[in-house]
Amino acid sequence: MPIVKRSSAPSTITDGRAGNVRQAVALAGALRLGTHQPLTLVPRAPWRWLSPRRLAGDIRYGYGEAFAALSTSPPSLAIGCGRQAAGALRALRARGSRVVQILDPRISARHWDLVVVPEHDRLRGGNVLTLLGSLNPVDDDWLSLGRAAFADFRGLPGPRTALLVGGPTAHAAWDEQAMRGVFEQLAAQIREQGGSLLATTSRRTPPALADALRDTFADIPNVIWGDGGDGVNPYAGLLGWADRVVVSPDSVNLLSEASATRAPVMVALAASAQGRMQHFQQALHERGRLQPRWLDWDHGPIAPLRETGRIAAEVKQRLAL
Repeated sequence: MPIVKRSSAPSTITDGRAGNVRQAVALAGALRLGTHQPLTLVPRAPWRWLSPRRLAGDIRYGYGEAFAALSTSPPSLAIGCGRQAAGALRALRARGSRVVQILDPRISARHWDLVVVPEHDRLRGGNVLTLLGSLNPVDDDWLSLGRAAFADFRGLPGPRTALLVGGPTAHAAWDEQAMRGVFEQLAAQIREQGGSLLATTSRRTPPALADALRDTFADIPNVIWGDGGDGVNPYAGLLGWADRVVVSPDSVNLLSEASATRAPVMVALAASAQGRMQHFQQALHERGRLQPRWLDWDHGPIAPLRETGRIAAEVKQRLAL
């Protein structure tokens, strides 16, 4: 297949999973190279099973019709996140695109121009960039836009506590009863000291726990969003208006985004974290970014964790963008 003229607009390539999309889009936005073009892959067998290894016909058949169409006018720069994207990026690189892979592709990094991985991953190399946590869009402008979009939250009494609840994982196998205890302790503190709750759950949150959240804080001023029929997710408003943040221990993305604010942050059920989640928490403690004692909000100056801008600057330098 002949090489054709490349599009100047950067593309983001993902499997559509929210965490992968968020990281790819965050990096594309931080590069400030113009409006990126998102593409969601539709991987087919056997490429779906073997990615990021290449097989004959991957450009035309491996990742769906939209990807095949993109390859006829490949972008100058493609940014992908996740294992499926890693295979698609290899195919685009063979067509002349420069490609940046986010997350460990599990094979040699030499197949991509740059690979971006968390510090807790073992992958290293001359074209490997490491960061603490995950790429995300949270900076002062993003937080300001969140406050503007959800200006009604200004009327909630302070201090406003944001509570970000994910779900149990292999790296943080907390149980529902323990999280109910977190809700009760936090509610008791708000009743005693005053304030309000800004809470959100995720697709991984056990449904019964979402109900318990509403019941526990029913007598406290609150905004509680569940993954379902609660309208637009006010996540940016929650972080934008938060005076302090509590995060469940299971998500690098949630903890990275909370740590990118200027509010004090603590992890609920921190002892349940293992492996990469435990290492990430430890690194944040060493930086002084996490509160050392449960429900103790006293703190000194806070330096937000802002890794996305640093990585974007390095990508631009390395690729001479």
